[in-house]
Amino acid sequence: MGKQATQKRNNTGSHLDAVYYTDPLCCWSWAFEPVIQRLLNEYGEQLSVRYCMGGMLSGWDNYHDTLHAVSRPIQMGPVWMQARQLSGCELNDTIWFTDPPASSYPACVAVKCAALQSEQLAAQYLLKLRMAVMLQAKNIAKKEVLIAAAGELASENSLFDLNKFTQQLTSQQVINAFRADMQEAKYRGIRRFPSLLLQVRNTKKSLLLTGNRPFEAVASCITQLVSG
Repeated sequence: MGKQATQKRNNTGSHLDAVYYTDPLCCWSWAFEPVIQRLLNEYGEQLSVRYCMGGMLSGWDNYHDTLHAVSRPIQMGPVWMQARQLSGCELNDTIWFTDPPASSYPACVAVKCAALQSEQLAAQYLLKLRMAVMLQAKNIAKKEVLIAAAGELASENSLFDLNKFTQQLTSQQVINAFRADMQEAKYRGIRRFPSLLLQVRNTKKSLLLTGNRPFEAVASCITQLVSG
């Protein structure tokens, strides 16, 4: 099925530009990860994805998710349990009882730091962070965890410069890049993650998909978007 599906997806004849609005600490984005990976595999060079960090959690002092009634770290655990039950993804919710992240901002900034090297490396680093917190219950608000994840990526991909990452992690350039992402998400009215903005290149045809969706549902939307 893989080869047939890849051939079919590549017959769209149009290039798609996508902006993926997400956050390293978002459990529903973790559940959506297989869909993103399959989109990249099956659409190949006809799909370009830019990762926009939403800054889901600035801190617990002013955080209140009215939809899920979450205002304290311990209340996030049941949300992750629900995501695991509904999506079937592997997800370790113990982080919210043992060492809850104080904010998602440090991880967002770290992803933008990796993006200074390339968008592909940013995607790979983002996946490393998700795996660290979602599977291994590591606190990705801590600098040592962020650097350890970068070290793992550097050991696997020679294109990733760990020294450059470490030097730029707290730079004003990286912080400004994250701020620009949050401003973009606010301008687009993005309030839920994951959200995927799809646009057919060199046209005005675009579509915003919000929430965790099955691959075939996303592929169907792409087909309709391309065909107009």
